[in-house]
Amino acid sequence: MTTVVPDLRWHDVCDLARLLPERGAAALVDGRQVAIFRTHDGGLHAVDNIDPISGAAVLSRGIVGDRGGVPTVASPVYKESFSLLDGRCLDADGVSVTVYAVRITDGRVQIGIP
Repeated sequence: MTTVVPDLRWHDVCDLARLLPERGAAALVDGRQVAIFRTHDGGLHAVDNIDPISGAAVLSRGIVGDRGGVPTVASPVYKESFSLLDGRCLDADGVSVTVYAVRITDGRVQIGIP
């Protein structure tokens, strides 16, 4: 089976050094509110900043952690946790956030938007 990967437009966001481990940052990327996270192991993740349960743009202010080895962010509103790998809510079936591609180019964090 072949996986089709859409072409991405890469958007420069910030210097990698500006992202603190275990803290989120919000960015407006191509008209979308994106929450960007740098985990304790150096991983970078980006998801929608809007919590689909509360409707508030708060995921960048959530608590970063992990559940069973899966990096997560818990919404500061109702505390549901979202996987930073695939965006699914680990506490409510059928709820998810969009996950965005992230890369580092010349020390700069870039987000890929299809």
